[in-house]
Formats: sequence, structure tokens, C-alpha cells
Amino acid sequence: MPDLPPLLLSRDRILHGLTPNELAKRVRAGALVRIRHGVYTNGVAWRALKPWEQYRLRVQAAAETFEKPTVFARRSAASVWGIPTIGQHHPVEALTLKNDGGRSRAGVSRHFAAPAGLSLVRREGILVTDRIRTVLDLAAFIPFTEAVAPLDHVLRPDGARRLPAVTKAELEAGIGSIYGAAAGRRMRAAIAFADPASGSAGESLSRALIHLAGFEAPVLQHQISDAAGLVGYMDFYWKRSKVVGEFDGEEKYVKPEYLKGKTASQAVVMEKKRENRIRALGINVVRWDWADLMQAGTLERMLAAAGVPRRRTRSAVTDAQTPH
Repeated sequence: MPDLPPLLLSRDRILHGLTPNELAKRVRAGALVRIRHGVYTNGVAWRALKPWEQYRLRVQAAAETFEKPTVFARRSAASVWGIPTIGQHHPVEALTLKNDGGRSRAGVSRHFAAPAGLSLVRREGILVTDRIRTVLDLAAFIPFTEAVAPLDHVLRPDGARRLPAVTKAELEAGIGSIYGAAAGRRMRAAIAFADPASGSAGESLSRALIHLAGFEAPVLQHQISDAAGLVGYMDFYWKRSKVVGEFDGEEKYVKPEYLKGKTASQAVVMEKKRENRIRALGINVVRWDWADLMQAGTLERMLAAAGVPRRRTRSAVTDAQTPH
């Protein structure tokens, strides 16, 4: 994640030589953006951030304004750890150690957590639940389709943050007696399904939707070669129906580590040539993006039209009815 723009707290405005009227004037002009009550940041920098980066800054803003130490959890802890989550416009989430059902105020959703066995870490100046507790909480309390991406992520080493991979055994051990029986079943089902071979949050969400729609499980990162050599590694491959599935995230055409010195237009042309080589082998290619994943039923219709086989009817019904 790039460096986030600095925050300006209204209580410190006098240090910057600003009056309340000047603050308000800069907000109206777009030079400043009000993130939460009493917290502002540079408007141009804010608008250049991705939604998940804006969310991370909102967590930082909340931490700056609370007088008492606050433990951030679930999606907010995930944002600090660099663990991807699905969706936008989530509230900032923190813990309360008082068993009063939790409460939400000042734009922060509070969740009860018993203090016994609660492992906390101070990271980037913010107090958060540890990585295992963070992804387990997500698996326990958000839908299965959204819980897969965080679990897939922690099963891989995070080289950018120098964090080791977490094992499924460690995740299972972390469940302990903290959660109820129903939450435990949801977590174990998500852990069993999680796979470090998923290359991105979009691939993880795709795989979860594919599973719930009752399709056969695809092979992940399948290598395809032709007479000219290696064509590439496919996100999803169904051997029986000879279908390749490719998730097109914006990273493929924007991030330098994916472009490898090419322009975005060059990357698009190379991707098209790659797809032509795959089709020349008699393999059908289905491509989808975030918009397709966010529209209920779209991915299922695309894969069904391409001839991707379903699991046995009985097993498909059973899996689809699993609580999530």
C-alpha cells in the first residue's frame, strides 16, 4: 500500500494557522476532505486513493480521535494487516470488552470480545487483533463468499510485509472455545475450502461463487503449453470440459509488477495473443471482472454457457445449503 496522506485534526488547526472558517472554506473548495468529525486530509490525495486505501485512512482517523486505547478488529484489523476483504463502504470496526451486545457510535461498529485469550498487536501505531484472530473473526461473522479471500491470503507468505504464511492447523487451533458452535462450523468450512493457490482476492471470490453455484472444482494455476512453449498459468481450468476461466483484475493492466515494463495497451495486446493460443488448442476461454462478480448470477450464467460441468446434483444442493 502506498504512503497514506497525513491527517489534519481540527484540534491542531491552530498549529497550522487555520481558523474554523478557513477549514470550512478549504473543504468547500475540495482542498481538504473531512474523513470523520474533526479529521481532515488533502482532497487531491484522498481522491487518488483506491477505496480500500481510503478505508485504511478512515481507520487511522478513528484511532487518532479516540482518547482511550481502542482495539480494531475484523475488516479494520484486516486493512492494517494488508489482508484483502470484499466490498466497499464498510464501517470501521472495533472491539468492546463489555458484554452489552456491542454498539455503534461515531461511525464505528463495536463488537463484543471476551478478554480471555485475546491476542493483540500494535501495528503501524494501531492496536489490532492478531492475524489469526482477524481472519477467524471474519470467517465467523461474514458470508462464506467474502471470508475466503482473507483466508487464502494468510495461507501465503506476505513478502511485501515480511509476514510468514499461516497454516490451516494454526487456524483450526485458533478457534478454540472462543466461538459458538454455529460460528465454529462456518469457520471450519471456510478453512477447509481456503487455498493459497488463489492469486488474488478476485480469484478467491470467484472460486467461492463457483463452489456455491455447484460447479465442479477447477484446477488452480494450471500450466498450458503449445508447440511454441509455455502459454501461461490459468487462473481456473476444467479439464473435462476443456474450459479456462480468467479473472481480469485491474492489477493486470495497471500495476508495474504485472506490466513488467510494458504499457497498459501492450499488456492488453499480449493478453489477447495469449488467449488466441489457448483457443487454438481447442480450449474455451471465459473471462470476467469485478463487475461480473458483483452482479448476482452473472458468473454462474457465463460458466454454464461455456459448458463448465456441475457436481452431482445431491452434493451441489448440500454444499449450497451450507450456512454461510
